[in-house]
Amino acid sequence: MPITTCVFDAYGTLFDVAAAAREAASEPGTGKLAEVWPRLAADWRRKQLEYSWLRAITGEHVSFWQVTQDGLDWALEAQGIAGDADLRERLLALYWELSAYPEVPGVLAALKSSGLNVAILSNGSPDMLQGAVDSAGIGEFLDDILSVESVGIFKPAAPVYDIVTKRFNCPRDAVLFVSSNGWDASGAAGFGFFTAWVNRAGEPMDRLGHPPHEMITDLTSIPDIASAI
Repeated sequence: MPITTCVFDAYGTLFDVAAAAREAASEPGTGKLAEVWPRLAADWRRKQLEYSWLRAITGEHVSFWQVTQDGLDWALEAQGIAGDADLRERLLALYWELSAYPEVPGVLAALKSSGLNVAILSNGSPDMLQGAVDSAGIGEFLDDILSVESVGIFKPAAPVYDIVTKRFNCPRDAVLFVSSNGWDASGAAGFGFFTAWVNRAGEPMDRLGHPPHEMITDLTSIPDIASAI
């Protein structure tokens, strides 16, 4: 079946999750952060994801904003800068304004002009996602911003992917799902979506049961992939 709907994960796919730590580290008076920000950014993202998975497994759902704060607190402590309340506040504020990757506006515009439904499907809380979309100026290219909060469990749980089919009243095989997380692309593939994994870091493929259909290094080829299916 031809693709009618193209859906993107948000964090790490459209928005650069390292941008908050990188920007804060470039500001005057951030001290040790300037030395450790790459490690802090990596730890922050890793714990954010780990906490979302553990919350899903245990059935103890909280908002993505909560796991984002919890992940940052762990990362700050790991780098020995947990006592800096002003730095914590600044990092969290910047997370609401993450920059989009350079190719994102053009890719979304091309998909929209081709007549596809274009949306975000994210673990993010609705207000967080809206803040990032507004900051990046990409709202005009999106038909919807879908959050796991409507089902109360994080990806890769199947009910999350089903949000898309219900919202756009489409079969699973009419959806192209794009994510920078291999496990997310695998989860969506297992659900029945055609999937593209944006492997910006050149990582090995996750050993899961449903490999992504496409592996790309950035988003520029997504319009061509969507039209070729």
